[in-house]
Amino acid sequence: MNSYDYLIVGAGFAGGICARQLADAGKKVLLIDKRDHIAGNAYDFVDAHGFLIHKYGPHIFHTNSKKVFEYLSKFTDWRFYEHRVLAHVNNQLLPLPINRTTVNKLYKKDFDEVGIEIFFKNVRYEINPIRNSEDVVLSSVGKELCELFFRGYTRKQWGLDLSELSAGVAARIPTRTNDDDRYFADTYQFMPANGYTKMFEKMLQHPKIHIELNKDFKHVRHNVPYKKLIFTGPVDEYFDYKLGKLPYRSLRFEHQHLKVDQLQAVGTVNYPNDHDYTRITEFKHLSGISPVVELLLLKNIRPILEIPTTQYQDLRMSLCINSTKRLQTKSQMFILLDAWRNIVTTTWTKLWAPP
Repeated sequence: MNSYDYLIVGAGFAGGICARQLADAGKKVLLIDKRDHIAGNAYDFVDAHGFLIHKYGPHIFHTNSKKVFEYLSKFTDWRFYEHRVLAHVNNQLLPLPINRTTVNKLYKKDFDEVGIEIFFKNVRYEINPIRNSEDVVLSSVGKELCELFFRGYTRKQWGLDLSELSAGVAARIPTRTNDDDRYFADTYQFMPANGYTKMFEKMLQHPKIHIELNKDFKHVRHNVPYKKLIFTGPVDEYFDYKLGKLPYRSLRFEHQHLKVDQLQAVGTVNYPNDHDYTRITEFKHLSGISPVVELLLLKNIRPILEIPTTQYQDLRMSLCINSTKRLQTKSQMFILLDAWRNIVTTTWTKLWAPP
């Protein structure tokens, strides 16, 4: 039986980059994933119509780190792409994040940057301390814009009220006093030219990396000899839910092929107050070639998003503390990610040097 320097659980961004970094350092790696593919939630594939689809919803690459961008550029060419989102509100399509154009179109105003600053100052709530996402939004754009753009969307996306989500969820969405309508403001905004899966395939092509899919960690951990463990999966699962289960949200992604040149002017349109679905993403904007439209609806299927509630913060902290204690006694590493944040931009803001 083969023995390995490292067993890495999870073949997404965290696990995949760990595997490549360690293999380049001469370590022998076994990389496993319980799903039947690599690339984690960024997995994309060419469907029966010949179009590139993101199976788990659109993943937009954006980072301010030149080091991260240059590292991933070893495994892919890029297509320049700046993501834009419109929200369908009061029978209008308005830019999101909320900016000066959003307010001027919604209220039929003509604010300049000084005027929009005064507007936001007049509608904002003074809240201290900030306890949850509702507090974040109210202190940023006030009650009416909160109701129009955020509360309904949150109920559909998370099945919770805005006040039940931790502050970090809404805090990542800026409010702008200019007309910048890009969803992200990062320096590097691109899409892998041939998709994320192709990038991962090239990244993991290494003689010291062995990949096994459809493998559950609990069935492998005692049956494969290895020296060190890197675990990138759900931390509550690792501890067999002994402290309880973290909540997860399940989503259904419905893909439709439409015989139109273009359905919408931007990559994604949100529907915070209308319809059962939360948004429509037109993949043609992301890939440059696909006339596929994605409708995002909610249904109980595979759990893919950890729900960032204020109620479960203590449980998550206890799990993190247990992970730290485990690290002090065993040759293990936990990569604990905030699952509700964009994994592409938060995982590898710093590249680590393998031991």
